[in-house]
Order: sequence, then structure tokens, then C-alpha cells
Amino acid sequence: MLKLFDLPRQLGETKDGEAISANIGRYGPYVRVGKKFVSIKEDDPYTITLERALELIAEDAEKKSNLIIKEFNGGKIQVLNGRYGPYVKSGKINARIPKGKKPEELTQKECIELVETTEARKKKKKK
Repeated sequence: MLKLFDLPRQLGETKDGEAISANIGRYGPYVRVGKKFVSIKEDDPYTITLERALELIAEDAEKKSNLIIKEFNGGKIQVLNGRYGPYVKSGKINARIPKGKKPEELTQKECIELVETTEARKKKKKK
């Protein structure tokens, strides 16, 4: 009959007791765990199993944990692994890391300098 009425499909629960469901949203199919949404690209929300959903959730959590390389000042300055390579983030300012420097070896002083030079460049453009 109408397949869309089968969604959202309840798959089960996590070990913590959070409900897992599969659905199709604005940006494509996804699995929902509590308030977290995990995109399912290759899988079908009508046929995905609980085991596969748990794998996707674990992969997403691992990817997000590998995002932060280093932190300084209690998380105010971070060295992050981004879509286009590593960068330094401080508040709303994102600074590129120069070629030849390894993000793991950056010091707090070097990160502050990178952020300040990026901030100065952005202020010049605004004037």
C-alpha cells in the first residue's frame, strides 16, 4: 500500500535504553537515537536492521571523537581535524595551519599567533 506510513520505523533500543528509529528527513534517510541523528547513506530506512544502525551510530561517535586534536585554555582554543584539513579554532575565528607544521606539535603560543594574524587579516578586509 503506502510505504511512507511505515515510517518512522522503530528498530529497538540501545544498551542505555534509548529508542532507535529509522526515518526519511529533509536531507535524506537517517537513524535517530534520543536527540542525535545519524545519516544512513547506503542503507534503506525500510530494511535497516538494529545491528547495522548500532554500527552507524558507533562510527559517527568515533568520527566526532577524532575531531579534536588538541585543546588549550580549557577548550577556548582548539586544534581540530576539519573537512579540508586541520585548523585552529578560537571562538568564531578559524585559522589555517601553515604547510609544513604538524597540528599535533603546535603549542599554545603558536595557536594564539595564528588566530591573531587571521583576525587581523579579516579586520583589514572589513574596512
